[in-house]
Amino acid sequence: MHLPQPLLRAIFRERLNRFLGLAELNGNEVEVYIPNPGRLQELLVPGAIIYIHENPKPGRKTRFDLILVEADGVLVSIDSRIPNKLFEEALEQGALKDFEGFHLEAREFRLDGSRIDFLLEGPRPMLVEVKSCTLVEEGCALFPDAPTERGRRHLRNLTYRPRGFEAAIVFIIQRGDAVKFRPNSRLDPGFTEALREAHRSGVEVYAYLSHVALKSIRVVDEVPVEIPD
Repeated sequence: MHLPQPLLRAIFRERLNRFLGLAELNGNEVEVYIPNPGRLQELLVPGAIIYIHENPKPGRKTRFDLILVEADGVLVSIDSRIPNKLFEEALEQGALKDFEGFHLEAREFRLDGSRIDFLLEGPRPMLVEVKSCTLVEEGCALFPDAPTERGRRHLRNLTYRPRGFEAAIVFIIQRGDAVKFRPNSRLDPGFTEALREAHRSGVEVYAYLSHVALKSIRVVDEVPVEIPD
């Protein structure tokens, strides 16, 4: 998918709250919208090179959106809304061999008072939850980067899905420097346990790398998933 253009190179200065940061653009201090409620502590550090886009829609509190962060020479997309779009685009293009024979039936499918990202139709209906992953340590992508009750709830919904439904959780790694994926047991052991239980119930677990450039981002290679016993 295409990223908003033009992207402006800036320097990150400070995170004020979950969705607001300060940056330096051409020597001036500007506020930027951070479209990700995660901690992002390893990315949003003072002095980090970032790429922002001016979005002057009426009623906005900030003129700029934070799109990319440069971490050790690697471009990382931090927008937590993008992975759903990437999954849908890759599905439509037939780029996901694990989902061959499936097509999109519905978005935001209601299930037990919650919403699952996608309902796919194919040999059997499939529920798919997509998660954004930005944290990579020593080549291992980790999710989550902060405790997530919402993520655990989604896994429980998949685990106890209606009879006749297949289910999958897909982690879109919004960078290209990971060689494997693992749940972040250190930060959220409850999520790891929920993922383990979901997998035992038949929920498929996939993780995909992204190719991130200044003008576009797309899903590329699948990486191995390690679920601790």
